[in-house]
Amino acid sequence: MTDKSILNKKSLKFLEEYLNNASPTGYEWTGQKLWMDYLTPYVDEFITDTYGTAVGVINPKAKYKVVIEGHADEISWYVNYITDDGLIYVTRNGGSDHQIATSKRVNIHTKSGIVKGVFGWPAIHTRDKSNEKAPKPDNICIDVGCTTKEEVLELDIHIGCVITYPDDFMILNKNKFVCRALDNRMGGFMIAEVARLLKENKKTLPFGLYITNSVQEEIGLRGAQMISDRIKPNAAIVTDVTHDTYTPMIEKKVQGDAKIGDGPVIAYAPAVQQKLRDLIINTAEDKKIPFQRAALSRATGTDTDAFAYSNGGVASALISLPLRYMHTTVEMVHQDDVENVIKLIYETLLTMKDGETFSYFD
Repeated sequence: MTDKSILNKKSLKFLEEYLNNASPTGYEWTGQKLWMDYLTPYVDEFITDTYGTAVGVINPKAKYKVVIEGHADEISWYVNYITDDGLIYVTRNGGSDHQIATSKRVNIHTKSGIVKGVFGWPAIHTRDKSNEKAPKPDNICIDVGCTTKEEVLELDIHIGCVITYPDDFMILNKNKFVCRALDNRMGGFMIAEVARLLKENKKTLPFGLYITNSVQEEIGLRGAQMISDRIKPNAAIVTDVTHDTYTPMIEKKVQGDAKIGDGPVIAYAPAVQQKLRDLIINTAEDKKIPFQRAALSRATGTDTDAFAYSNGGVASALISLPLRYMHTTVEMVHQDDVENVIKLIYETLLTMKDGETFSYFD
């Protein structure tokens, strides 16, 4: 690996297209098709499952199997109730933040196509200053320009229609990537780039590599649970996002110490297999890849947990991408961190051995 940027024009074009496409939890398939199209030149075959997880496989006949994984879904809303006056109340699909919803534009996904709407909010002039109410799930609602329930239904909007934000990808100050759904479409992008580098650098692995883009992480790691049972891997390196704790109103004593631009964050947690984690750390130190550390109480809250506790126990580790403003429409990461996560996974794979048990008792 060289020190020059590993993201080329083709990969950045894919990243923008991939992020701009909506892939809400339970409806990930259009994003998965984009991802598979991009990955096709770099893998030998694909595995897909009933709920939409997609896996690109290198060396599919190998007995020893290593997973590198991100998740494909983004948080969203469902239409939950339509009033007689044509206003739409919502319920969460994943951990959508009600406090950032007001005055946001939305896309309501119907069988006839996208219907535009807005999360309305009372004007400052009309609110009771002595008893001002904050946005809550039961008082935010969407206006699609209708005045009756019948008009809403005529637009093909019904209870259960999924709702996403339309905010698109942009770059701030040359090297900050900003978009909704960086959590964790960026993970799917980074593992795809690992596959690209392996192919372009003509690297041969002594094991099967399963580049896994799981669905339904945002509602409980469901896609990872299903696909781990299908693959039955020997080891898994998961990548997700974690909080940059250098923005206002975040307590480092509680949330830890991580900063965008300072490198990937390597997790310490019961679900993280220590010998695999140490291999990753040793690789980072040997290849001079900057990294940070995080201590996670009980569970990681990521697909790492699903892989680690599947199939009688799978050696699993978590490499996180530091991110600002998680679960908003302006999530932000640093390009250097993106590239260093890719490098760290790539270089770690090149150090892994066929048949490695990661046993504490060897």
